[in-house]
Amino acid sequence: MKKTIYPKLFIGYLLFGTLGFVVVTTVTYHLSYRYIADTEASRLYKEANLLASDYAASYYNKTITLTEFEERLKALGYYLDAQIWIVGTKGDILVNSAQSADLSNMKTIEGFNISDFSNRYYLTSHFYGQFQEEQLSVYAPISTDYRVNGYVFLHKPTSKLISFNNGYLYIAYITLAILILCAFVLLAVFTFTIILPLKKITKAAGEYASGNFEHGIDVHTNDEIGCLAASFTYMANELNTLEEDQRKFVSNVSHDFRSPLTSIKGYVEAMLDGTIPFEIQEKYLKIILFETERLNKLTECLLELNQYGKRGGMLDISRFDINHTVKMTAQTFEGICKDKRISIELILTGQTLFTQADISKIQRVIHNLLDNAIKFSLPDSAITVQTTVKNEKIFVSVNDHGIGIPKESLGKIWERFYKTDLSRGKDKKGTGLGLAIVREIILAHKENINVISTEGVGTKFIFSLPLCQPEDEV
Repeated sequence: MKKTIYPKLFIGYLLFGTLGFVVVTTVTYHLSYRYIADTEASRLYKEANLLASDYAASYYNKTITLTEFEERLKALGYYLDAQIWIVGTKGDILVNSAQSADLSNMKTIEGFNISDFSNRYYLTSHFYGQFQEEQLSVYAPISTDYRVNGYVFLHKPTSKLISFNNGYLYIAYITLAILILCAFVLLAVFTFTIILPLKKITKAAGEYASGNFEHGIDVHTNDEIGCLAASFTYMANELNTLEEDQRKFVSNVSHDFRSPLTSIKGYVEAMLDGTIPFEIQEKYLKIILFETERLNKLTECLLELNQYGKRGGMLDISRFDINHTVKMTAQTFEGICKDKRISIELILTGQTLFTQADISKIQRVIHNLLDNAIKFSLPDSAITVQTTVKNEKIFVSVNDHGIGIPKESLGKIWERFYKTDLSRGKDKKGTGLGLAIVREIILAHKENINVISTEGVGTKFIFSLPLCQPEDEV
């Protein structure tokens, strides 16, 4: 079974939730508790210092009585939610806000040593076994006449700090739960907007790989996924068209080769078995020669087309006069034009018009266009060849007054072996590759060629070439 990305995403979100819970219960818990303990200890330390410098100092200076001192400590202890102890330097508990003082029977803290606090002002412990519950104990020294007489201790159960911390953690848990819920909502959105469309595109890719280019992709979003789906659909259409073109190409090649080969084979067999007498064999040998030349021409055209691919073929770029090239090429058709009573009119810009291109390839273009124009021109008509200059480009046009090209065929005339229905009766020697070669040559020069045609009126082909400026002439 094929693995998908969805379970990985789901497991990833579960891990996110689990790790989030672990982090909150460990790291967040300890950090928040430490912060609360430090904050509470700092607050109690300030109160202890105030007690030591005010009430306790007054008590040691005998400006207030023990009873008054106890009452004030009880009130302050209730306000601070903590026990307040006054402890002597030897560890005697002189006053306790939670109990009435008995100076004749004072309780002594076993093992008391103020140096246990080191350089800190608070400890978290059972305070030398004086409490069953762990306490946060904060102290401040009581000094009179530059002498330490005792210490003020404030004790607060750590359970209250833990309870306060748990309140914060409850908020953190609620926040984490909302975040996890949002994450799963995001996963659902991601599933419907990314995962499912990708599955459709993947399925379509598999169909295309198996040759089914008719399979559609039901994704119509206006984003990268939609663009990808549209690209796949376009690719499928192009591949489908290419496959159809390949079938047509093979069919056309087979037809164009089979027809002359059948004729050659039939006539040769007829001569060998005596069906065609020796006296009239010359006539059929000429037919065989004609068909052989047609096969040779077809093969040469196919080889020439094969030279033009993605790299455009190898070009021998040189500087030459396009007007002169047009004149010389047109002269080669004088005999044919005379026989068909067709004239070629040249309308050329300037005495000379220089361009940079492969002169032999451009001659082939002009020759093919003129050859087509002559084949499909009506008797007693004229073919116009014109050169013009516009926007640093030379435009060469070949315009005939012949049968024209049907509108539905204009986009197909560049295809290999394509022949319109109107041309099939007239073009007996054509291979259907001439215009394909013309287009490939012009594209190899990174130029453009266009066609304008009206059925029954005529056809005009126009292609462009780069212009050599006068200052470039040598």
